[in-house]
Formats: sequence, structure tokens, C-alpha cells
Amino acid sequence: MIPESAYVHDWVRAHAADRPDAPAIGMPERPWVSYRELQARIDALVVRFARLGMGKGSFGIVSLPASDVSVAAALAMQTLGGVCIDINREAGKDTFAEVLRQTEATVACVLLRDVPTWAGLAADRPGLTLVVVHPEPPPARAEQVLAHTAWEWLPTHGPDDPADPATDALRAELTPDDMALLVYTSGSTGTPRAVIQTHGNIDANTRAIVRYLELTERDRAMATLPLFYCYGRSVLQTHLLVGGSVFFDHRFMYPAVVMKELQEQSCTGFAGVPLTFENLRRQLDIASMSFPTLRYVTQAGGAMHPDTIRWARQAFAPAVLFVMYGQTEATSRLAYLHPADAERKEGSVGKILDNLELRIVDDAGNPLPPGVDGHVTVRGPSVTPGYFKAPQETAEILRDGWLYTGDLGHVDDEGYLYLTGRTKEFLKLGGNRVSAREIEEVLRRHDQVRDVAVVGIVDTEGAEQAVAVVVREDGTDLDEAGLRRWSRERLPAFKVPRFVRFVDALPTTSSGKVARSELQEWIKHDATLQQAGPRTGSGGEGG
Repeated sequence: MIPESAYVHDWVRAHAADRPDAPAIGMPERPWVSYRELQARIDALVVRFARLGMGKGSFGIVSLPASDVSVAAALAMQTLGGVCIDINREAGKDTFAEVLRQTEATVACVLLRDVPTWAGLAADRPGLTLVVVHPEPPPARAEQVLAHTAWEWLPTHGPDDPADPATDALRAELTPDDMALLVYTSGSTGTPRAVIQTHGNIDANTRAIVRYLELTERDRAMATLPLFYCYGRSVLQTHLLVGGSVFFDHRFMYPAVVMKELQEQSCTGFAGVPLTFENLRRQLDIASMSFPTLRYVTQAGGAMHPDTIRWARQAFAPAVLFVMYGQTEATSRLAYLHPADAERKEGSVGKILDNLELRIVDDAGNPLPPGVDGHVTVRGPSVTPGYFKAPQETAEILRDGWLYTGDLGHVDDEGYLYLTGRTKEFLKLGGNRVSAREIEEVLRRHDQVRDVAVVGIVDTEGAEQAVAVVVREDGTDLDEAGLRRWSRERLPAFKVPRFVRFVDALPTTSSGKVARSELQEWIKHDATLQQAGPRTGSGGEGG
């Protein structure tokens, strides 16, 4: 049974009533959490968050690994009419501070190990309560760190409060246009920017994905992607809609362990970004493994090398591969290539979803005929209403109801979409959508860096890598290893430039801007860069 409601928390409630003992969430070395148990945890958190001041229009932060706790926390916030902000734990203190400034969040669910970072931020915000997630009550040393902070402990396992008959009375009256999620991405100015996703956006996109993947309550996904990434969250939401199940596994640094778990948990689906499949290809003989229950594999999060696509199709057979294209500003998914068209339309990201419209337009917004490259624009119910508190950036991407994706491409005579480039200064690093300017601003803080530009290069496996082109201050001896080491202390691992190259001056255009195209051409001819393979890792923001 697929619920008719447009709200994810109602989907869980419906399945808890209809099939209470059906598994919902699984994790390594933990019993499966049933829909009844998941709903009980949501109800308990609804009561707790309401007591802490959450209600319709308020904001709550979830900075946790994917688990039954993080899922329940987000859905409890949305049950109250609040807006969930699921944020990367590695985003850094500056990003957390900016998110708190923009949203004035009421609740932040964080791990005990992250308390030192969050306690100082929360101490300056009397309206914020930290909910510290840990199996046992925090030790005395943690309580000392939290001495000037409003906080509560949330145990990792089981409902933290008894069932409360008042839960139903706390449920908010919602409309599909109400905000459900804020998904933070890299802004063009380097400041964290939040994409608004409404309940209607999520409902429309989730149902479209369920239709083309033909998901049912019998489906179970192996999920290695984080929930702050729209691709990872869509894997969860599609299975919650149909009453299926999701197994969260964060151990992809050991791909053999994850593949063994995929077998033992009888998963029917597996999702990955290009780097996921490149790592599997290099490290494991997937074709020699048996996945008797695996029905389909999906890939999104950036362009995957054609050789890797062909390898994945063969290695996972008879399971079929869906190559997909998406964007956070369109909730998650925009287009998909059906496996039946894989050979005939190789290089395409497929056709637009059945509830969206696609147009390729020129710089003036005029539609272009098949075969002609232009701006990729889309329109439909899963397109964001805009960026949170960023009207200028919203106006740049939403024009006359059409979302300008920032991608360039064309369609063929049958309507299949081919991407050929990007108009924005964004990189896809391990599936993460990253602003080059954001990395540049951090590198400029180094006292031996006078100027810097970050550009991307595609490595031998087809993955994009960041290259920092740096102008040193006169008389300094900064080297590549030193700058990368310094960067690792201030940036999440996926944002640290893979390479650093030093120059006397950055090339500029006639208007004085950095000539990125010239830099791009220059690094293309650097033989040492061309010989490099990809970094390890998985996850991201794009879709």
C-alpha cells in the first residue's frame, strides 16, 4: 500500500498501522528497527522537541550519521511543522555558525564526540538546546564542556520517553507548500546556502522515482550515502513511501564488508556515486560475487566514465543499472536512463521524469532545437521555491517558473538528454557539489598565500579533482605538502585540493577576473596531473 498523504512522517505512520512488524531501518550489528518501533521513536521525539520549543515554522538541526535516530529526529521535527536541517558533521564550525545565524534553530541533535564544537556555538544562543546522542549518559568531562549550554541527553537505542497520548494533538496542520527541509550547499559567494525543499517537492519527486524504479514493500536498499546529500535522502524516502526497508552502512572504506552485508541482508537495490563504482572496480572482483536478491543499481552524483558504466552493467548483472541525473534544487532526481536504453543511448543521462518539463534554451531564454547545446532548464512540482533568505541567488536560477540548472547540454530527436558542460564555478568532488570560491576563501587565509584559484581536472578514472593554483607571498617557501596539510585542518576531506601548483601570477580577463578557462587549459597539459587516479571516498551534495 502506498499512502496518499504528501508527508513523509505520515507514510511511516501508515505503515506502522498497516504492517507494524515490517522492517524499516537496519544497521550493522543492530537488530532491525520495525515500522512500529520507528513510529514510537518519532512520537517520543515529537513530545520532547515540542517541550523544547519546536513548532510550525521552527528549525531543527540533525548532525548525525544516518540511523534510526537521525531518521526519527527529522520526521519528528516535520510532524511538528518544523523544518529539518540535516547537515554534514564535517562541514566545520564556521558553517555551523552560519547555519545557526540564518535559521535561529531551536534544537540541534549532535553526537557526543562533536560536543566541543557545538557547545561554544550553543552557549551564545539561549534559544538553542543541544540534544546529545550517545548510548550512555555523557560523562562528567562532557558535562563540564556543556556547563554554559542548554542541553539534554538522547540515548541511541529505543524510545527515550514513554508513549504520550498527547502526541496526536501536537501534529501540525500542513500544506504541501510548507518547508520540510533546508539542504545546505556551497553558495556562489562561498557562504553556505540552503535549498528549500517543501513537502510537495519531496512527495512529487519521491513518487516519480518510485514509478521508474518500480519499488514495492519487498524492496530493500543498501544505503552508503549520507542523508545530508539529496541522493542519499531520496533512497530513504522512496523506500519509506512504499513500506520497504533501508540498511545504512557507513563502512564503505571497506567495500568488501559492505558487499558482504548487501548479500546477507538480501538487498534489492544499491546506490552509488561515480567514485563508489570506481573504488569497487579497482578493489573487488564484483563479477565473481553472487547477489541473488539484487534487482537494480543506481548511479548519480556526477558523470561516470563510460568504461566504468559498462563495467558496472556487466559486473552486477543480472541486476540492471540506472544512470541518473539530478540536482538538490529539484529535490533530487531530474532524469534517468532506463537500462533498456543503455547501449542505444550511451552517454545520455536519459529522459526527464514523467512529472517534469525540460527545455534547452539559449542565453536569451529561447528554446533550442534537438542537437543544439544550450542551458538545461526544467519546470515542475519538485523544483525548489528558492534559496533560503537569498533572493538574488534565487532570481538567478528561477526565471519565469523554470529552473536553470547551471548545466549545458542538448536533447536528441527522441528527447534524451546529453550533458556537455557547466556554466557555474562548481566542482563535483567525490559526488559532492563544491563551490571553487569556497575553497579559495579558506586557502587565502594562509599567511603565505597571496592569491589562489581552484579549478577542476578529470583524472584517468573520469572523476573530477580540485587543483589549487597559488601565488605565494614574496620570499616565502610554502610547498604543496604544507598547504595541503594546512588545508586538512580547516576543510572537510573532500574539499582539500588534490593538487597544488604555484605560479607567479594568475591569468586575468580584460575585466580583471581570473581567466579560469586559461587555467583549465594549462592544467590539462600538466603530465603529472593526467597520470593521477582518484581519491577514495563517497557521498556528496549533488544528485
